Amino acid sequence: MVLDRSGQLDRVFHALAHPARRAILRRLTDREQNLSELSAPLKMTFPAASKHVRVLERARLVRRRIEGRSHMCRLDASPLRQVAEWTEGYRRFWEVAFQRLDAVLEELKAQEKQRKQTKPKGESE
Repeated sequence: MVLDRSGQLDRVFHALAHPARRAILRRLTDREQNLSELSAPLKMTFPAASKHVRVLERARLVRRRIEGRSHMCRLDASPLRQVAEWTEGYRRFWEVAFQRLDAVLEELKAQEKQRKQTKPKGESE
């Protein structure tokens, strides 16, 4: 049975669609950080950063734990595996398309070379 995970994939793509959320993910690759640390370099308010983190949490890209008054966030990159699998099919599609284009170009080069070799002397282009 094939599981329909398109909702989860949609949430991941939605989360990745915003540059601030991508920046948050990049920052979390180094270490776990609290919301204040995440919001500071992005020049956004704590509530704005919290909203972005909630989107990342819904996509399961970020795990949040509360430690006293600090909301500690860490990256969970496992949902990106599904994105990689989804994009792999398109990578293969383009690879095959480019191989066909290469074959056509090679054939055209061979035809051009053949045409130049069989051209009578003195005939100008």
